[in-house]
Amino acid sequence: MRRIHRSMHCGGQATLVAVGAGFVEDEQYHIAMAVREAAVNAVLHGNAYDPAKRFMVAYETTREALVITITDQGKGLDPDCLPDPLAPENLMKGSGRGIFLIRAFMDEVKIRNTHPGTEVTLIKHKGRKAANAKEETQ
Repeated sequence: MRRIHRSMHCGGQATLVAVGAGFVEDEQYHIAMAVREAAVNAVLHGNAYDPAKRFMVAYETTREALVITITDQGKGLDPDCLPDPLAPENLMKGSGRGIFLIRAFMDEVKIRNTHPGTEVTLIKHKGRKAANAKEETQ
């Protein structure tokens, strides 16, 4: 549980970075939620709670965007194999919405297998709405 606890702190750090980058309060909240979801996914699904495996969160602020990269040491992720959380059979499930929320909150989401591990890059452009979101898988 200690790793999950640490991953929850990523949201607070993301908020601080978002404030420093000039994002408004709603955007700060969305960024923090996306980072927290990605970090929990890294610990829970990527690293499978293995205490020997680590996850890393890196932040980069540019004039145009905030770029956040979350990397785990797990076996990798194929985003094409994720179940649709809006499918009728999944609506009542208590989990399975993390990537869906991340995609909704960020402008761009890039998922790359690093063999071993997965790198998820979240991009929030300054002055744009999440409705412009797009995803790239490598």
